[in-house]
Amino acid sequence: MADNITVLIPTAMRPQVADNESIVVSGNTVKDVLGTITGQYPELGKRLFKSENEVNRFVNLFLNDEDVRFLENLDTLLKDGDELSIVPAIAGG
Repeated sequence: MADNITVLIPTAMRPQVADNESIVVSGNTVKDVLGTITGQYPELGKRLFKSENEVNRFVNLFLNDEDVRFLENLDTLLKDGDELSIVPAIAGG
């Protein structure tokens, strides 16, 4: 299991995680890490997930600056010291 995975929380979602800018957790995959965080902060889970295994389309996840959709998505394996960024999509005109 990978320890010390830092998850960066965007400003708009910080109220759902007690105003933390980041959270350090352990997990083997992106899905494990997000499951741990949303277990602790269920309100964040409502913002992140469309269903149990599907991230909302307006949420982007980057592992060390790489979009997980171009890796193994939620099944992307993690290693100690990785950084996972939650980035909400921004719409406008």
